[in-house]
Amino acid sequence: MIPQTGLSTKDFIAPDSFDFRFSRLFRVGTTWGAASYLQILASELSDKLLAELLEMDAEMTITLHIQTVDQAAAVKSIKAKVSDIDKMKVEEQKKAARAGYDMDILPPDLVTYSNDAKTLLEDLQSRNERMFLLTFLVVNMAPTRRELDNDLFTVSGIVQKYNCTLKRLDFQQEDGFLSSLPLGHNGIEIKRGMTTSSTAIFVPFMTQELRMDGEAVYYGLNALSHNVIMANRKKLKNPNGLFLGVPGSGKSFAAKRELVNVFLATRDRIIVVDPMGEYSPLIKRLGGQVIEIAPDSPHHINPMDIDLSFDEENPMALKADFILSLMELIVGGKDGLQPVERTVIDRCVRQMYREHLQNPETAKMPTLQTLYDLLCSQPKGEAVRLATALEIYVSGSLNVFNHETNVDLNRRLVCLDLKKLGAGLRTIAMLIMQDLVNSQVSMNFLRGIATWCYFDEFHVLLRDRLTASYCVAIWKMLRKKGCVPSALTQNVKDFLASPEIENIFENSDFLVLLSQAQGDRQILAKQLGISPHQLSYVTHTNSGEGLLFFGNTTIPFVDRFPQNTELYAIMTTRPEDKKQEMKRA
Repeated sequence: MIPQTGLSTKDFIAPDSFDFRFSRLFRVGTTWGAASYLQILASELSDKLLAELLEMDAEMTITLHIQTVDQAAAVKSIKAKVSDIDKMKVEEQKKAARAGYDMDILPPDLVTYSNDAKTLLEDLQSRNERMFLLTFLVVNMAPTRRELDNDLFTVSGIVQKYNCTLKRLDFQQEDGFLSSLPLGHNGIEIKRGMTTSSTAIFVPFMTQELRMDGEAVYYGLNALSHNVIMANRKKLKNPNGLFLGVPGSGKSFAAKRELVNVFLATRDRIIVVDPMGEYSPLIKRLGGQVIEIAPDSPHHINPMDIDLSFDEENPMALKADFILSLMELIVGGKDGLQPVERTVIDRCVRQMYREHLQNPETAKMPTLQTLYDLLCSQPKGEAVRLATALEIYVSGSLNVFNHETNVDLNRRLVCLDLKKLGAGLRTIAMLIMQDLVNSQVSMNFLRGIATWCYFDEFHVLLRDRLTASYCVAIWKMLRKKGCVPSALTQNVKDFLASPEIENIFENSDFLVLLSQAQGDRQILAKQLGISPHQLSYVTHTNSGEGLLFFGNTTIPFVDRFPQNTELYAIMTTRPEDKKQEMKRA
């Protein structure tokens, strides 16, 4: 049809007529319009002015024409204004002297103008401000003239709150309408001088956004703009992360949410240290390996395992350091291991791995039993104390780790379930799990694969000095090997127990803050510079709501996960949801 008529799409879109015969109004087809400009009387403006105008339920076009002024010309112009004002002050003082009253009494407007001009000159000369000329145009459109008048009245009321006035462009309606079109043309000569800071409040972007491409992960919706939040933690200088929130705020769910998205969006490996057994159903459903560490479990991990393929490191030295830390936990005491005991252990470690170093393909991997036997064979009396302390973990009731590894640690998803582990083994198990994580991260790094590590109930690791020091090492060093560690805990106070542990908090560029306790809110406000308004997003909020810190970006977020899905049933830990799931089953 269009080729036959000779018309283009513009002929069907464009209005039939324009009528600019009115002095204060115009018509576009059957629609009424009015072009106005904003007269800024205030010396200071709030950024809420533009926000309120944009939130109006009316058809309105706001156009800002901003023209830079040469710095030298701007300073010269302001100096001239200051000189003119000073001359006026001198004239007023002469009049006062002739009339016989105090020369210091000047008209209030003159004093205000003088102070404003001097402040502006100081801003331009010493505060890195620049001068701009601003034309602020407002074009209202409405189906009827009455609706147009109502809209103009509303706009006028809004701007008056900020000490501004909406002025109609009399006999300039056509120029005002043309200047509002996105053509870069300004036919209105009414300009207002503004500094950089003053002009910046008119930037129409009211919220920070976070949307990255590539292997970005979904983190919910922006609570202000409702736009999707997509981010890639591996792009941060420190990808280390913390999930903080009171019980029931959704910490575990948020971490599982990220875990699933990482599984779907990347080829990275994922390791979960799970003290409460909450991640096992999810890992199993995704086809991962769940390793249950318990006295009656068929799964076994040998803490003496060593991988000699790390070319850039000395695996023997790393393993010796780990075994020394393990024995220090086992022996206990305030002073830990004595120097002689350390020497004995180091000697046994070198003997234990001698055959394995010579024949790594055929030699049998040593176990705690091997270390125990070597300690018993040592002539020194100190070795007897060490062997006696180790005995319960070799042939006693806590011999969970005195077996060869019989599980697949090469799966893409691995969950270390410590739920059934007793208090006597939990701290030692945590240390062994950290060593396992360290070796797996190093192995993945050699293959060019990143490793995401999740440590739930992180405060358990921070209670002991040795496991806490291992955590600090993970947060400081493993990022260089492509590790993306995440810690989940209830209170930020856990990270302020010592200057060493505080490094974990300071070296985390990714934070998910859910609902926080009163004391924690005050600490976070001080540590992170959170404003009172931002704190409202972590004060008595619903599950899945809070603040996301991604490097220098801070965004309030909301994550509403559909509850009628299989994935939600697997990930939730809420008792009421579990009861409903059991009823449906």
